[in-house]
Amino acid sequence: MKRFILAAALLAGGLAGTAQAADNQADDSQLRAAIAGSHRSSANVARDSWRHPYETLRFFGIQPTMTVVELSPGGGWYTEILAPYLRDNGKLIAAGSIAKTLLESNPAVYDKVVRGAFSPPKAVYNFAPPNSVDMVLTFRNVHNFVALGDDKVKDMFKALYTSLKPGGVLGVTEHRLPESMPQDAEASSGYVHESYVIKMAESAGFKLAAKAEINANPKDKADHKNGVWALPPTLTNKDEDRAKYQAIGESDRMTLKFAKP
Repeated sequence: MKRFILAAALLAGGLAGTAQAADNQADDSQLRAAIAGSHRSSANVARDSWRHPYETLRFFGIQPTMTVVELSPGGGWYTEILAPYLRDNGKLIAAGSIAKTLLESNPAVYDKVVRGAFSPPKAVYNFAPPNSVDMVLTFRNVHNFVALGDDKVKDMFKALYTSLKPGGVLGVTEHRLPESMPQDAEASSGYVHESYVIKMAESAGFKLAAKAEINANPKDKADHKNGVWALPPTLTNKDEDRAKYQAIGESDRMTLKFAKP
């Protein structure tokens, strides 16, 4: 009898684990719809094959009911996806610089995006109250902050940590510098050591939850004239070795998921 009860318990546990795994892998039709939306610019859509927005956001564990902070959206490549995805049941906070023309271009998509103050040089982090955010996302931004020095970078990560609820997630993608190559104090090439990002995040209290190679590109050796901007989509070297850089494609990127305990 004891063996039967144990076997039944193991079977039930196995079925529950299988069901949970299936649920975690379930397709997110709302996210796919946001990515396929006609509001997105054709130039941005052309980058999907390099930036893998569906796989990346699913890896971070995004849900349409979340309050999500996007740091320094700039031109809003990811904002185009996050805004409609979170519009009805969640909340998107654009922290720091974002193209005003984007937010004004389509009120039906961007009318509920909240603006938040985020200015690392001035240590202004008024983008969200403490313990109020489910997820913070930053895409190809960390290199912009390295020149501020380790102390200010740590302060920035601490502000992100403070804004998150316990169990909240910080998702980072960044141009990856091979650990065998030296990183200068200003990350002037646009590439950053993965170990540096992990160190800065952990210094603020984050725990590294997972890594993914979703945005890896082994063709990129991070040794280009004018750094990462030699590659698409910027192609800052213009016609010089243009074919070579186009053949490489976009940069090799780390994709890191951190959690607030």
